[in-house]
Amino acid sequence: MSLIAFLVVGLIAGLIARAIYPGTQSMGLIATTLLGIVGSFVGGLISSLIYSRGNFLDLHPTGILFSVIGAIIVLFLAGMGGRRAVRG
Repeated sequence: MSLIAFLVVGLIAGLIARAIYPGTQSMGLIATTLLGIVGSFVGGLISSLIYSRGNFLDLHPTGILFSVIGAIIVLFLAGMGGRRAVRG
């Protein structure tokens, strides 16, 4: 997959994940693209555990679906890591 296609899929996956995930995420375009790219790697790992056929970097509909799922997981983990315990 070319670098430009990888960036476009990352941007689309990041935008869809931010639209699905509840709450507000204050991210710019570059951070959303990076979210989608990291989500693509996480989703690709999950996909390779479920389906054992094909290449890790092939572009197919389930790959995009798992990229969005991976980006949602990354958003969730980032939200959990960003929260601090308030002690009174």
